[in-house]
Formats: sequence, C-alpha cells, structure tokens
Amino acid sequence: MDISIIFKIAVVGIIVTIICQVLKKSDRDDIATVVSLVGLIIVLTVVISMIAELFTQIRQLFDIF
Repeated sequence: MDISIIFKIAVVGIIVTIICQVLKKSDRDDIATVVSLVGLIIVLTVVISMIAELFTQIRQLFDIF
C-alpha cells in the first residue's frame, strides 16, 4: 500500500466537500446529495480494489488455490 492512495482519497473528500458546500449555499441540496454519493462511490471503488489486491496477495502467500 502506498501513501499516495491515502492522499488521493483525501483530495477526493476535500473536493466533494467544497462542491457540496457551494451547492448547498446556492440552494441545490439535491445536486449536492448526488455529488456526495458520487464521491462515496469513487472512494469505495478504490478501497474495494485495494482489498481485492490484498486478498490476492494473501492467497499467493499461503499458496491457496
């Protein structure tokens, strides 16, 4: 695991937060909700791919399958 992945996740969180705040101030709460859900999906795909890679490495380490 590289530390740059943590920074990428943090940057996505900061950008989503800024966009949501701007949209909420302009009375676009519905679009702000969609933006926050999209940000969550982006971060979850990164985390899920990292977990899949971890399981692959564990399988190779213990010579399973």
